[in-house]
Amino acid sequence: MLEYEHFWIEDWMSKRLWTAVDDYTTDLLMPPDPALEAALAASEAAGLPAIGVSPSQGKLLMLLAQLAGASRILEIGTLGGYSTIWLARALPADGRLITLEADPKHAEVARGNIVHAGLGGVVEVRLGDARESLRALAAEGRGPFDLFFIDADKKSIPEYFEWAIKLSHRGSLIIVDNVIRDGALIDAKSDDPNIQGVRRLHEVLAAEKRVSATTIQTVGSKGYDGFTLALVVAG
Repeated sequence: MLEYEHFWIEDWMSKRLWTAVDDYTTDLLMPPDPALEAALAASEAAGLPAIGVSPSQGKLLMLLAQLAGASRILEIGTLGGYSTIWLARALPADGRLITLEADPKHAEVARGNIVHAGLGGVVEVRLGDARESLRALAAEGRGPFDLFFIDADKKSIPEYFEWAIKLSHRGSLIIVDNVIRDGALIDAKSDDPNIQGVRRLHEVLAAEKRVSATTIQTVGSKGYDGFTLALVVAG
């Protein structure tokens, strides 16, 4: 019992420190932003789960999109539109972002947040199962996209990644969030479909010659997790 309590206290203290560092860097590097703050407040008021990216992660997405020179972005998993706003702000004047969301309530909240942020003419929120939406995008001839952000149900991540490859071009950047799962990524015996999903993703990446990929572990206000970056290097 004492060993368990010691581990729990250490874990709690680590998360408290990670959050404090996040708060410190966010306060210095990201001035108050009414649109983003309103998006978080509206999402909380609507009862959406607090599983979106942190402010520092959101800004990282924006910087990566800017570095990639992305003018066409596809996001899989909208939630309340917080990450969508960050990504859309990286677009040039003629850029477009399509974001896919399966939950009607989440999509409704996201649309309101996106419009409030002044991005209603830039962002299209598509409601429905992501697999069906991806098939529809392909049938419509939409794409290729310059950047993909995949932050949806983890059990389906390998399938979403395969669709991203189909809708990409050489030089496209694919970002997959929440792939470390508190370190459970390495648990081959896990029966959690989310863990199995991110493990299969890495197996696909290991065999996929069209991308060059790496996975980065992160700590912060969202706890211990990480993301995968995959650059499409061949068509």
